[in-house]
Amino acid sequence: MNRFEGAMKIARAVLASAAICVALPITTATAGDSPPRWAYPENNPNYKPPVDDGNVVRVPNSTAGYTWSQLRDRFIAPIWHPDDHRPLPDIVANGRKPDVFACGFCHRADGPGGPENADLAGLPKSYIIRQMAEYKSGLRGTAVAGRLPPSLMIALSKPITDAEVEAAATYFSGLQPRKRIKVVESDTAPKSYIAALLWAAVEDGERDPLGQRILEIPDDLHRFESRDPRSTFTAYVPVGSLAKGEALVKSGSGKTVVCAPCHGPELKGLGPVPSIAGRSPSYMFRQLYDFGHGARNGEWSPLMTQVVSNLDQDDTLAIVAYLASLDP
Repeated sequence: MNRFEGAMKIARAVLASAAICVALPITTATAGDSPPRWAYPENNPNYKPPVDDGNVVRVPNSTAGYTWSQLRDRFIAPIWHPDDHRPLPDIVANGRKPDVFACGFCHRADGPGGPENADLAGLPKSYIIRQMAEYKSGLRGTAVAGRLPPSLMIALSKPITDAEVEAAATYFSGLQPRKRIKVVESDTAPKSYIAALLWAAVEDGERDPLGQRILEIPDDLHRFESRDPRSTFTAYVPVGSLAKGEALVKSGSGKTVVCAPCHGPELKGLGPVPSIAGRSPSYMFRQLYDFGHGARNGEWSPLMTQVVSNLDQDDTLAIVAYLASLDP
């Protein structure tokens, strides 16, 4: 299949999905549909990160070492496992002072990011470029004003050059995403607190009722704070979420449309449409919430707005839980 035929196939899929969406009754988000705290943890000013005592920080299976000050420098992308990826372009490794931070600082050297931001590994190059343009134009915002990660992206999109975006998009799109999230259905989850911008488990082993939320926590907080791309996560989800999410994703359950026509048969992307398999459920929930609340207004956003318009938060939770359980 040549590029034109591929583009036409995607266009037909989008149009077919849109036709189904139009057939569904459209509901409007209400003021009571407030963003859930589990998906939007507020920056915790009382959290005390590790102190830089001058000693070198290490992570498993790496010969590299950095101080905590270096690991918190937004113009450094720590390279813990150089054999996992090709050499980083300068914009990913170092950024450009004073306003363009190293892409690999927040998103890590080979792109996995964390619950607070996007996993860029393997996303289509054209999609990454388009998102940067939409941040810059104001078409992509956030439903919860002032959140640090999207605020940083919006600010960074202004001074970054097209050539720098091209270099970063070429690099991240060429990476292979890895399975890093284990999804566990449970009635309980580790007792947790907010460590800066993400949830983390307390160390005493206490557990709390999970309720109707997702708790996505690092398996090793120290390793994640060290910006190690091999960090893994466990996402605790309500019992029954995976079956419900699978039904919504694959059949729509009368409330939405199937995901595969646009995102590919294995949900690993199709042409310029991104993969949604195996990515952070917290991040994906926020994107669907943003689509449904008018914070994302880019080129294909109207289609996604219709897709989510009839879903309540429990539906969305189930969808992202199921998607996160898949292999990327």
